[in-house]
Amino acid sequence: MKLLEERIREDGLVLPGNVLKVNSFLNHQIDPELMNTIGQEFAHLFRDNNITRILTVESSGIAPAIMTGLALHVPVLFARKTKSSTMNTSLFTADVYSYTKKVTNKISVDQKFLVQTDNVLIIDDFLANGQAVSGLLEICKQADAYVEGVGIVIEKAFQTGGKLLRDQGVRLESLARISSFEDGKVNFVGD
Repeated sequence: MKLLEERIREDGLVLPGNVLKVNSFLNHQIDPELMNTIGQEFAHLFRDNNITRILTVESSGIAPAIMTGLALHVPVLFARKTKSSTMNTSLFTADVYSYTKKVTNKISVDQKFLVQTDNVLIIDDFLANGQAVSGLLEICKQADAYVEGVGIVIEKAFQTGGKLLRDQGVRLESLARISSFEDGKVNFVGD
């Protein structure tokens, strides 16, 4: 998605440790017009898959997930990283290691919102080593829900997550695939 790649080149900042900071439009401040375009693109890519629910993990995946849910006219469910006092029912859970925060979170989804008849589209902001998506796949497995695919806003193709998911037979659609960071510059697959 050229618009997204241009925005990453314009506003993204490469930090030590192969971290890409895009907090001016995705992770802290949100550009709603760009998120709408991203949601429309994911809806276009998965329009024939009979999606019944979008699943993401809090918090940076919520904006693209909501816009995708809006475009597909389906509910959006997000896995929580901390258990709320109102979540006192049965939960699906998985442990997820955060690459950027260097912590493991137990993510959870209330069982009443994810059911066996769901056709799920997982949406997330970044794919690096695949931990968040693997946790969401585990939650879908616990619910016996069918995963139609995974939509990623920005994939770090030089890290293991994309290969891991593709090797498992997961349909993976990434809107921007980064091949490398060199001297503070972002290079995309196909450049």
